[in-house]
Amino acid sequence: MAAPPLGRLVLTHLLVALFGMGSWAAVNGVWVELPVVVKDLPEGWSLPSYLSVLVALGNLGLLAVTLWRRLAPGKGEQAPIQVVQVLSVVGTALLAPLWQQVAPVAGQDHSVAFLTLTFLLALACCASNVTFLPFLSHLPPPFLRSFFLGQGLSALLPCVLALVQGVGRLECPPAPVNGTPGPPHYFPERFPASTFFWILAALLVTSAAAFQGLLLLLPLPPSTPTGGPGPGLQVGGAPGVEDEEEALPLQEPPFQVAASTPGPDPEAHRLLSARSVCLLGLLAVTNALTNGVLPAVQSFSCLPYGHLAYHLAAVLGSAANPLACFLAMGVLCRSLVGLGGLSLLGMLFGAYLMALAVLSPCPPLVGTPAGLVLVVLSWVLFTGLFSYVKVAASSLLHGGGQRALLAAGVAIQAGSLLGAVAMFPPTSVSHVFRSGKDCVDLCGP
Repeated sequence: MAAPPLGRLVLTHLLVALFGMGSWAAVNGVWVELPVVVKDLPEGWSLPSYLSVLVALGNLGLLAVTLWRRLAPGKGEQAPIQVVQVLSVVGTALLAPLWQQVAPVAGQDHSVAFLTLTFLLALACCASNVTFLPFLSHLPPPFLRSFFLGQGLSALLPCVLALVQGVGRLECPPAPVNGTPGPPHYFPERFPASTFFWILAALLVTSAAAFQGLLLLLPLPPSTPTGGPGPGLQVGGAPGVEDEEEALPLQEPPFQVAASTPGPDPEAHRLLSARSVCLLGLLAVTNALTNGVLPAVQSFSCLPYGHLAYHLAAVLGSAANPLACFLAMGVLCRSLVGLGGLSLLGMLFGAYLMALAVLSPCPPLVGTPAGLVLVVLSWVLFTGLFSYVKVAASSLLHGGGQRALLAAGVAIQAGSLLGAVAMFPPTSVSHVFRSGKDCVDLCGP
């Protein structure tokens, strides 16, 4: 079979990446804008723990997707994907004018609008993993890696936007005669949070348009051979099948191959194999740490070293995500032992960051360049290693077809839920971690 033109192939990879960018851009944008909104919202630096719980509760979106699959079997993923994209765009657009609105709850002011709309965005983002990933089962494995590359951009682009905004810029006044420095002076942001959310909404509109472009682009001309299942859905067979998938992508119209040859269900067999269970377990653990446990304590681990450490950890950590996905497109680890080793290494960096958070506001090497470098480097390596493991595990599950990728999405969300729920008591109830705003005298020695 002749391969599709290079331009068509590149365009498809680009559209898939932009499609993936919309999966978590909304919630990631809320996270990186925290240093701006906490100055005006009554929860202050307790907001990260609230957001972790709201994102965890967003897994209720899985129930809606499950109900859709029960009531409309065989209808495909197009409708739920479009619903998810509309919720993301509308929720982000409403944040722009409403994020500052507060209301009394149980006798205390709370940012009801901000938290409610964040919950709406969490519903959409959590549902994206169990709708976007099954859709990609119609495409060969390389496009799954392009999707995760785009998902990495969903964290990086909001961070870059926050840097352009000038979040967290400050200067320290000259030390007075007694040697005690005054409070830091914060420069105003170049544009307000409302503008940030409008730009974020525009990025989500771009992602939704990319999905519509995929629907128009993927069906091939009638002359395309249609005999047998497309290479993107092959789940077994002779050695070299995956090599053929890599070399001959887009050989079938994506919605035609879904109805290919009936018979035994190889996906179910593969899904219940020990290898698949281990891969799903890796996905659950990595997402519990990267989406639930460590984000809840990022401010506690970084702010003792200054706002610069916090922003560098956020931006460079977000950049490590797409870089790891890009690496996986060229060098994919297929060994469970290798992926397990990378996970253990990532856990070591995660343990170091957790220790810094527990010791806040006085962790080791506070006020030294070495401390700043270590905390930023640990966040970058932690994020990069687990991002690579996530992409590799999902790519290996791709061979199981739609059911395997649906299980991967459920594992991702279940791990994120468990991680966030586990971190809520120590961050919000028992106050094991000291408040981020009390971590450090930013103009001190």
